[in-house]
Amino acid sequence: MGQPRIFYSMSRDGLMPKLFGEVHAKFQTPHKGTVIVAAIAALMAALLPIQLLGDVVSMGTLVAFATVCLGVLVLRRTQPNLHRPFRAPMIYLVSPLGVIACLALIAIMPILNWTILLIWTLVGFSFYFAYGYRHSRLRQRS
Repeated sequence: MGQPRIFYSMSRDGLMPKLFGEVHAKFQTPHKGTVIVAAIAALMAALLPIQLLGDVVSMGTLVAFATVCLGVLVLRRTQPNLHRPFRAPMIYLVSPLGVIACLALIAIMPILNWTILLIWTLVGFSFYFAYGYRHSRLRQRS
């Protein structure tokens, strides 16, 4: 259920087609993106072993969490005066431990899962460079 909302935000930044940024008139939810993501998820669930699918989704989530933990440290260093409405205790301890914990959990996954994650990541990068790079609102401002 989170993926359509991520695509919605990415669409607003120009990294995904506008279709994913459209919201339902009554419910104010990204309804088209939700249907597309649900259809793809259903198809994958029908065709792939559920254990494999669960493991690969977990790996992707762990990569995202590790990236956020690392990003927090980078932003602390590169933009120390940035407004931070949410604070974490002992960030210079918690953030590296978060990266280590996520990477440790990823490291124990079987090689097949790594291969699928790598392919999926390459598909995502390909989409970014084919679509998102040219349409990025941040890039258009600079």
